[in-house]
Amino acid sequence: MNLKSYLSRLLALALVVVIGLVGCSSASGLSGDYKQDTLDVIETLSSAIDLTPDAPNKADLQSLARQQINDYIALYRRKDKSGGLRSFTTMQTALNSLAGYYTSYGSRPLPEKLKTRLKQELKQAATALERGN
Repeated sequence: MNLKSYLSRLLALALVVVIGLVGCSSASGLSGDYKQDTLDVIETLSSAIDLTPDAPNKADLQSLARQQINDYIALYRRKDKSGGLRSFTTMQTALNSLAGYYTSYGSRPLPEKLKTRLKQELKQAATALERGN
C-alpha cells in the first residue's frame, strides 16, 4: 500500500471519529441523570414560558428550550427506567405541546391558556419526580 492511500484512509477514519463524537454530544447540557435533567428542563421551560414578547434574550432562550426538548425526549423516551415514570409522561405531554406551538407559530407569544396548562404540567412533573414516580 502506498503512502497516499494510507494517508487518505487515515484521514477518512479521523473524520468518521470526529463526526461521531460531535454528533453524540449534547448541546443543551443534559448530563444523563434523569432527575437533574428533568429539573433543568423544567427550569428552562418555565423561563421560556414567562418571557415577555420584547425580552432581549427571547430568541436564545427559545432556541435553548427547543434543543433541550429534542435532547430530553431523545435521551429518555426509550429508557425503561424513565419511560414509564409518571414524571416522564407528564413532561412528554408538556414538551410536545410547547414544541408543537413553537413549530406552528414560531416566536409568537404563548396564549395564556397554554401558559397556564404548561405551568401546571411542569409542576405536576416536578411533584411526581420528588415522589420518585
